[in-house]
Amino acid sequence: MTDVNIKTQSRRRGQIQFLFGLTLLGLLLLLWAILAFATPNFWSTNNISNLLRQGSMTAILAIGQTFVIITGGIDLSVGAIVGFTSVVAAMLLEAGFPIWAACLITLGIGVAIGLFHGFGIVRLGLPPFIITLATLTSLRGIGLLMTNGATISITNDTFTAFSRADFLGVPSLFWMVILVGVPSYVFLHHSRWGRYLFSVGSNAEAARLSGVNVRRMIYLAYTLSALCASFVGLLLAARIGIGNATQAEGWELQAIASSVIGGTSLFGAVGSIHGPLLGAFILATINNGANLLNVNSFWQRIITGVLIIVIVYFDQLRRRGRS
Repeated sequence: MTDVNIKTQSRRRGQIQFLFGLTLLGLLLLLWAILAFATPNFWSTNNISNLLRQGSMTAILAIGQTFVIITGGIDLSVGAIVGFTSVVAAMLLEAGFPIWAACLITLGIGVAIGLFHGFGIVRLGLPPFIITLATLTSLRGIGLLMTNGATISITNDTFTAFSRADFLGVPSLFWMVILVGVPSYVFLHHSRWGRYLFSVGSNAEAARLSGVNVRRMIYLAYTLSALCASFVGLLLAARIGIGNATQAEGWELQAIASSVIGGTSLFGAVGSIHGPLLGAFILATINNGANLLNVNSFWQRIITGVLIIVIVYFDQLRRRGRS
């Protein structure tokens, strides 16, 4: 596999993902149109703001998860990282650290967790499922030990006011999606590092023989995933005004579902940035619509599960067609 072949495959993947992204956008707009007719409250300013806030944090988690899944891995720890880093941020702020220092330290802890995952996979030979599952359970326990099972309130009004603020009529949390999404798109689709991630997911041995540092790419993917999760931990702490190790339980499944619905293949080597973003807001729309229509919230899980089964099934058909 030469660098020219990697670039050619990258362009082909980009075209396919662009068309798939248009399909997802059409589905999202269709859901919005249906809900607009079904309930007059859907297009209210408050509801749209809530919808954007609901989907924003899942969307950022899905971006980080996508980097990992493209390499053929999985990160089950992102929800626990969110809860743990919310505790870290709350403790630092209550200890008198300035906001910028608390944020940098919290993000640094996220990077350290991602590097630990890379070390476990690359150096210790542990499966991604195992190392990230171990981190999931461990971080929940560490967070509870640090707080004695209690919740830490955040009294820094400047920090918490950010999540409720708007800029140009758009919630600040949604602008954070843009802040993360744009450089992530450039990185994944317009840099050699992004092409290398795809090549690792396609065939790690062939990528190694072509000169790609496979180990470094694995470190990079899991570090980016944990960094996104720690950033979401900061956003969640700002939104709810507390640090709690049990927060964001199950969010790792939401992130994986958003990424898969967005066209990321669980078999690796296929994915985009815009797809998981749309997938996250499709799930948020389903949840929001169910609440407005007083539909049992359990239906959201059923619909999400069905969507995953259908998309993975068609992904398998696509792979068989190529083989």
